[in-house]
Amino acid sequence: MIMAEQEELARKLTHRHIQMIALGGTIGTGLFLGAGSAIHQAGPAILLAYAIGGFFCYLMMRALGELLLSDLKKTSFLEFVQTYLGQRAGFVVGWLYWLCWLSLAMADLTATGIYLHYWFPSLPQWVAPLVIIGLLVGINLLSVGAFGELEYWFSMIKVITIIALIACGVGLLVSGLQLNGHTASLKNLWQHGGFFATGWHGLLTSFTLVIFAFTGIEMLGLTAGETANPAKELPRAINSLPLRMILFYVGALFAMMIIYPWNQLSTTSSPFVQVFSGLGIKAAASVINFVVLTAAVSAANSALFSTSRTLFVLAHMGGAPKRMGVVNKYNVPKTAMLSSAVVLLITVGLNYVLPDEVFTIVASVSTINFIFVWLVLIVCHLIYRRTHAKNQNFAMPLFPLTDWLTLAFFGLVLVGLCLDPTRWWLVASAVGFAGCLWLISYAVIK
Repeated sequence: MIMAEQEELARKLTHRHIQMIALGGTIGTGLFLGAGSAIHQAGPAILLAYAIGGFFCYLMMRALGELLLSDLKKTSFLEFVQTYLGQRAGFVVGWLYWLCWLSLAMADLTATGIYLHYWFPSLPQWVAPLVIIGLLVGINLLSVGAFGELEYWFSMIKVITIIALIACGVGLLVSGLQLNGHTASLKNLWQHGGFFATGWHGLLTSFTLVIFAFTGIEMLGLTAGETANPAKELPRAINSLPLRMILFYVGALFAMMIIYPWNQLSTTSSPFVQVFSGLGIKAAASVINFVVLTAAVSAANSALFSTSRTLFVLAHMGGAPKRMGVVNKYNVPKTAMLSSAVVLLITVGLNYVLPDEVFTIVASVSTINFIFVWLVLIVCHLIYRRTHAKNQNFAMPLFPLTDWLTLAFFGLVLVGLCLDPTRWWLVASAVGFAGCLWLISYAVIK
């Protein structure tokens, strides 16, 4: 794609930025707050659910990585969708992905208001989203490097917290010391109803929570145009995902369940608080509340980056106003970012009108739309490999079997959502929205 000078992004994301962006995409509030609910849904088998879900997310990222490295002139995976599925598909997926991140940001911005209630009970829930949107827009308009620095330190906070939890679990297991009358033991994984304590149904239904925890992992596919050395950094970041998933998800949940029997872990508050409080850390609740607050702000920060770059790419694909494809003097797509920020302000209104329901609704919508985008990326990879020789430096392992298995897995997760009487209408709404976008494309794309 040939762009005028005022329409170019800057390659200012370094090795440490890319590594932490990849890391931040796999660690969020789904782990810090949702771990207790996930454990109670599947029992100790939740370890298997996260391992399986993480494996297929890794395969999706391998397919995406091969696409990105096949043509480094393209700045986003959306351009590959247009190349292999057509301009209308690129338009639909681009706007659907824009909605993915907006809905995810709305969920996390809503969460910031809830977290701040811990310290400021009288603070209206809509105030935090308003203030955070303003601060993040101001910082992100400076440069992509400012975004990278924020993500670096946000991710560092999450990493330190998880490593501390795992270290506590290993320490208690080795020392034999008790925690609130409980002795850390591997037997906790099978002595309270067995490893599959809630049956296969519990394991299968837990995949919805697992996938929600991994949403945003594909954001690396939007950094290609702003990475200093994408040919080197993107494969590094993607290949390190399995180790991260095992360490930070499986490792953290494993530590929790050897310290406490799975059925005694809290679902009303973060299990992290339960563990650290049991260790006698009086400020545990405040510390974990700070961690989940930074995780939520990190997600909102990523959303501003992703939505602005999505609009930027759509503008150059002919699917958004041309003004969205222009950058400021810091090489940041200012108009695209401000436009997304204005839409995010809807969160402020929703938290004023529906403070109790907004998080569940937008989180579910986000998860479903992300799965649709991931399915499209796999289809693009299948078409690419049928028409091109494989990328010798970063080929998808065991192609095409891995592509078809990944499609089947994510498809089954959607089927599972359709069978849930409380969520099937969300899947239907997502399909309906995509259909509306397809019809709109006939008016936009000539």
